Amino acid sequence: MQTTQISTEYLMTYQVLLDAPAAIDDSLLVINVKPTDGWAKGPKISGTFQAPGADWLRVMPSGALRLDVRALLKTDDGALIYMTYNGIIQHSPESAERMSQGELLTARDIPYFVTAPTFQTSSPTYAWLNSVQAVSKMVEIKLGDGGYVRYDTFIVR
Repeated sequence: MQTTQISTEYLMTYQVLLDAPAAIDDSLLVINVKPTDGWAKGPKISGTFQAPGADWLRVMPSGALRLDVRALLKTDDGALIYMTYNGIIQHSPESAERMSQGELLTARDIPYFVTAPTFQTSSPTYAWLNSVQAVSKMVEIKLGDGGYVRYDTFIVR
């Protein structure tokens, strides 16, 4: 029997540029996050992504992808925020094919693409991030030339 409720509060939208995926084998892809032009904007946070950062994507036997991502955000006022998240991508055969061809896909194109970011910082201004769990939903993704991913991110309350 349900006894609690979950609500969310908008935290930010962010976008990072992606290198082409490097296939380690049939079960693992590594995608470097380019530090140039990656950004985050929200009511309480604004900044740019810095090196290092990367996505490790494991292909599960079901075909779902499990994300393991690490990124470094530098806020406009100079604070460093380490962001890490896991997540799940569940493609349809059509969305997987379109993504492998370098097409731009949106949240409407991929059946399930959700992540769970956490944050770490020593900045007093952003210390509240150390104590929250967030969830993100993919907005757009493109792999290959000009690749990027954009997310909307929410604090879970």
